[in-house]
Amino acid sequence: MVEDLRLDSLEGVGPVTTRKMSDAGIHNIMDLIVRGPVEISEITGMDKDTAAKIVNKARLHLVEGGLLAKDFVSAAEIYKRRQSIGKITTGTNCLDTLFDGGVETQALTEVYGEFGCGKTQFAHTLSVMVQKPKEEGGLDGGVLYIDTENTFRPERIVTIAKAHGMDPDKVLDRIIVARAYNSAHQTLILEESGPVIEENNVKLLVVDSAVGLFRAEYLGRGTLAIRQQKLNHFVHMLVRIAETYDCAALATNQVMASPDVFFGDPTRPVGGNVVAHTSTYRIYFKKSGKKRIARMVDSPHHPEEEVIFALGEAGVIDPEEAEKKTKKAKEPKVETIIETPEVEKITETPKVETITETSEVEKVESTVDTESDNLEPLEE
Repeated sequence: MVEDLRLDSLEGVGPVTTRKMSDAGIHNIMDLIVRGPVEISEITGMDKDTAAKIVNKARLHLVEGGLLAKDFVSAAEIYKRRQSIGKITTGTNCLDTLFDGGVETQALTEVYGEFGCGKTQFAHTLSVMVQKPKEEGGLDGGVLYIDTENTFRPERIVTIAKAHGMDPDKVLDRIIVARAYNSAHQTLILEESGPVIEENNVKLLVVDSAVGLFRAEYLGRGTLAIRQQKLNHFVHMLVRIAETYDCAALATNQVMASPDVFFGDPTRPVGGNVVAHTSTYRIYFKKSGKKRIARMVDSPHHPEEEVIFALGEAGVIDPEEAEKKTKKAKEPKVETIIETPEVEKITETPKVETITETSEVEKVESTVDTESDNLEPLEE
């Protein structure tokens, strides 16, 4: 299959064009589909019509090989194909219910929320769960983790893996981490990710966070148009990689406060309509005390609903598990108070006091009666 995907196997692609594409990170026919004809023309210097013809030939080649769907198919065939689509369990019943079984492959799932709401913890948990066998809810695949905020922690992966009964060393070996230092480097990593995805059988592509570097570098309204163009290119390429290589794409996103909102939640995701329209599934994480709330904001078929989850040693967990742990920690203190013998003596003493008090009251009432009897003759 690797030889069938070579660039020089396409008609019209010679050695010079192949070398230019390879220098730009396009190593096979699948990378041609991901990058598109406009970018191919800019890289090689050929006109856009010629680049479009080459990309179309690459698409037909993948359709014949069964790697891409045909142009015209019935809805019944699409439905059958979607029944076998891969899903990664989150390890929790609540989030699996929200995602209808798990995070899907061939789609971009965007998770946004304020700091500390669990976005990175969710990404770490999925990085472990995707390595589980298919019968246990995973895809038995690797992970490509693009870290733009220096928040990836292998210690957290070890903790989550141990909590789920997995070998931490094997889990760490199957996670490829790429540290991005600027937006151009972030885009370059994604452009050259094709060979890494194939070699390591990557089934989950994580970008944490997708918009952070673009937001930091392009400041002010004067650079807004350029930022949105580059961000649009990055997010669309992320979707095409997920569809072409049959893997799940997870992107975390930052938020901003909207000052024109006087009632309700003023939190808005960064990236505007470019990111909103490109994301297949959009989920909002927010804090609620020690627990977290996840809401399905946008989806082609999921209902708009909310679920409650928590964070623990196993990453994202069900709130019931968090409550069980807190109850176990409090139970010993309650038992020692109840089992103290002095408490029983104290509770018995008020009964004796009430008996003595009632007798005194009766004496007082009797004296009052006698006094009243004595006073009646005097009033006459």
